[in-house]
Amino acid sequence: MFKILVINPGSTSTKIAVYEDEKEVLKEVIPHDISDLKRFRNVVDQYEMRKDTILEFLEKENINLNSISAVVGRGGLLRPVPSGIFKINEKMLDELRTAKYGEHESNLGALIAYRIAEKIGVQALIADPVVVDELEDIARISGHPDFKRKSIFHALNQKAIARKISQKIGKDYKMLNLVIVHLGGGISIGAHKKGRVVDVNNALEGEGPFTPERSGTLPLTGFIDLCYYVYPESDIRKLIKGRGGLVSYLGTNNAKEVVEKIKNGDEYAKKIYSAMAHQIIKWIGKMSAVLNFEVDAIGLTGGLANENEFLIPWIKEKVAFIAPIYVFPGEEEEEALANAALRVLKGQEEALDY
Repeated sequence: MFKILVINPGSTSTKIAVYEDEKEVLKEVIPHDISDLKRFRNVVDQYEMRKDTILEFLEKENINLNSISAVVGRGGLLRPVPSGIFKINEKMLDELRTAKYGEHESNLGALIAYRIAEKIGVQALIADPVVVDELEDIARISGHPDFKRKSIFHALNQKAIARKISQKIGKDYKMLNLVIVHLGGGISIGAHKKGRVVDVNNALEGEGPFTPERSGTLPLTGFIDLCYYVYPESDIRKLIKGRGGLVSYLGTNNAKEVVEKIKNGDEYAKKIYSAMAHQIIKWIGKMSAVLNFEVDAIGLTGGLANENEFLIPWIKEKVAFIAPIYVFPGEEEEEALANAALRVLKGQEEALDY
């Protein structure tokens, strides 16, 4: 039996889990006070605090580090890589410490995993980071040669859900065409063609449907006017990610609060929420078209997949004619990371060099 430690840092919390083979034996969301996080200038500066918090929690739970067979962290913003499991090495760590390809809390996953694994002498891994790039060449063309479309999306969860749907259908993932929709604070919608995500919206940098806190694709000329005449650069970036979407219209990024507003007769809230659903539906249609509408299944996942009052029924009503719909509420990230590490430990898959 293999024991695996999983580390998944988020913006205001760190999720950790311990698995014994496929069985989850411990899972915890360790919250971080926003006022505490504000004292750090950069995300990487949170490294020691988060690592120490994890180690203290494991000690409190009587988890013997020397019983751990491997440590796996959520992959961060790295150079574009193929889907797979990667050994954490000094090159990767250096790029994450310097935020060479961008700053994000997930960058801490590999940094913390490596240090803990080094301490106990076991493998340190990441799997399917957000920069997994399997785009077809035609999907990279944006509309102007100065701009190249990037593949940045919820690769870990999308791939995990694609595999689960494949198991339910009873066919190999590499034989299927799927549209996978991650519905969370960020929303990504990918066209999975025979095991490869050949097109997907850049969920981090302002492309796709608007979300609970991101603006999604905006009209360019109006955006240019804001850049030059209204907002400074720092506010523009927050407008795209953090202060866009539902929070900009309704003052909250909490779907439960929006649902309550609608149930209490708030027509404006219903209009905005249905507009978000409308944009998600459009992007499902786009990705289905990429697959020539030869879609074996549509997968809905992420935190918002729990919202069965309005959002999920609205989406199902519009896209059910395309393909059967499978709903997996919540995120599968910790389980997906643990399973990836287990495949390496069992010799079923080889960890790649970064």
